[in-house]
Amino acid sequence: MTIDRINLQPDYSISRIIKGGWHLAGGHGNISETQAIEDMKAFVEAGITTLDCADIYTGVEVLIGKFRKKYKAAFAAGDLSPIQVHTKYVPDYGALATLTKADTTKIIDRSLQRLGVERLDLVQFAWWDYQFPRYVETAVHLADLQKQGKIQYIGVTNFDAAHLQEILDAGVKVASNQVQYSVLDQRVEKGSNALVQKHGIQYLCYGVVAGGFLSDRYLNAPDPTQPLENRSLTKYRLIIDEFGGYELFQEALQALRKIADKYEVGIAEIATKYILQKDLVASAIIGARNLKHLQKLQQLSRFNLDTADLQIIQKIVDKAEGPNGPFYELERDKTGKHGRIMKYNLNDE
Repeated sequence: MTIDRINLQPDYSISRIIKGGWHLAGGHGNISETQAIEDMKAFVEAGITTLDCADIYTGVEVLIGKFRKKYKAAFAAGDLSPIQVHTKYVPDYGALATLTKADTTKIIDRSLQRLGVERLDLVQFAWWDYQFPRYVETAVHLADLQKQGKIQYIGVTNFDAAHLQEILDAGVKVASNQVQYSVLDQRVEKGSNALVQKHGIQYLCYGVVAGGFLSDRYLNAPDPTQPLENRSLTKYRLIIDEFGGYELFQEALQALRKIADKYEVGIAEIATKYILQKDLVASAIIGARNLKHLQKLQQLSRFNLDTADLQIIQKIVDKAEGPNGPFYELERDKTGKHGRIMKYNLNDE
């Protein structure tokens, strides 16, 4: 079964499911390098040719570079389809006040070396704290590196509309905004849709299954006890609180299960398809850890949610209390419960 594709730019095609890399960076259990590389191969063979990583995802760029190197001959011969690697540029919090073009160039060059390429397909720029105003200047520096041929396309990560507008006003062409978007979190719709539509920017979405919470595993299950088993669950359990609490979350799971029965798939597949059918969404980033997940992802191409399905989900979304405010504002508050679990200085790890 084929995986759907979409043009992020007129001459740049990506898979609508992107294989996420955050779970390979630690905090999600032990990772076998050999198995991770073979899993990448299996995903590419299945049509999921787009991989997501970041300079701060410890070891992940290097891992993808090893995958490229191991199967260099297979790529050259056409036995494996060409891949698209989306990395991120995430300057450390401690560097935001003094960041220079030389600093940015150093990190981009490091990503090129780690991935074993001459040009990065898409660099998604993130900025921890807007009180440090160099984000516009830094975006311009990335555009300069793009002109030098080191970067094909520039995207952003976790930018709200107001600050994305500043970057656009500086003349930087932005292809995508990687955002958290799910049944439980629809902040981007309230503030960003009009701007990205005007400028031809598409969403690359993470958190669509809320770290695994939006799955059959949690249907009718008690609220898991702390500490949770990985960083993803810790993060998205907080989003459940913002959404309206565990009881409303269970109501959402029951609604999704009703729809899943209709298509003979899992809750996670319905939650993912729901986001893929949203306006302005190019792809969903899924942190699939093994080939069992791959088999489930392949089911996404065989059905579409109809109006009745979407109405069922909307009734639940209408009950949500949040999360509220500009996109990613909660996570930027270092003193708040969302910000306290973040790691802000990772480039030296």
